[in-house]
Amino acid sequence: MKILGVIPARYASTRFEGKPLKDINGNPMIEWVYKRAKNADIDKLVVATDDQRIYDAVKNFGGNVVMTSADHENGTSRIIEVINNTEYSDFDFIINIQGDEPLIDIKSINLLANNYREEKSEIVTLKKEFRKNEDVSNPNIVKVITDFNSNAVYFSRSVIPYERNSVENFRYYKHLGIYGYTSKFLNELKNLREGILEKMESLEQLRFIENGYKIKVLETDSEVIGVDTEEDLAEVIEYVKEKGITL
Repeated sequence: MKILGVIPARYASTRFEGKPLKDINGNPMIEWVYKRAKNADIDKLVVATDDQRIYDAVKNFGGNVVMTSADHENGTSRIIEVINNTEYSDFDFIINIQGDEPLIDIKSINLLANNYREEKSEIVTLKKEFRKNEDVSNPNIVKVITDFNSNAVYFSRSVIPYERNSVENFRYYKHLGIYGYTSKFLNELKNLREGILEKMESLEQLRFIENGYKIKVLETDSEVIGVDTEEDLAEVIEYVKEKGITL
């Protein structure tokens, strides 16, 4: 039973070009992600990129990196190319680690890894309780609801569920975009029908549900600070300085 962590990283981004190489207190963002993630309880970690600058940066700090096609639509398809590379074809479970979360908590990665070891879930992701009520209605923050067995019922940019009848102490959850998948599932992904709900919400995970797959959703209390804009980057830099965080 072998677990591989993959960090998809591309240079060309419509919202924030060159994001993986942005400096955070003397080190590129991709180095922050890699060096924190490598302490998780997984068997190997690799960056998957289509850009020579990112490839060279990872090599410079001693990380594992593989060059992939520039034609991938998303990080998941980039990961599929990696696991079909001979060097990585013997891993059973793959964790997709976001390359724009420089302060990623290894507890989040370990939650996914340990769930696979114990339950063999085919697809696993995370949720976190909302702390600010105003965030619940933000369409840029994806919400998730689950059944009694912690499997996803639905993901949405809208507030779910709609509270027609008040339920005392009901907790709303946001979805955190870290996933673990079996390599078997990833290699079946290309055969799945495109989802109608997926297209409407622009959420790839709805394709899995529409095609009948279960997604295990585990709760975490880890804070996640993603970097999508220059303002987000400034916030992370300030946070790192304030807390005295180093690599």
